[in-house]
Amino acid sequence: MSELTVTLSNTAHKTLIELAETSGETMQMILDKAIESYRRHIFLEQANQAFAALRQNEELWQDELAERELWDQAIAD
Repeated sequence: MSELTVTLSNTAHKTLIELAETSGETMQMILDKAIESYRRHIFLEQANQAFAALRQNEELWQDELAERELWDQAIAD
């Protein structure tokens, strides 16, 4: 694995050290988890925005509902 240098604020570094000490995990493990959590958060925010935009378009929303109905029937088979 390659090494990179990342600049952290003093507060973030101090928090990272405290988390590592209390959890028993390495700082790298904690950063990996934090980045993955943030990636998922952004993904869900974008999905929610796309869903909200879909709901604003009545024609597309009705198409979505019709497709859901088809899937519900297919699942029941």
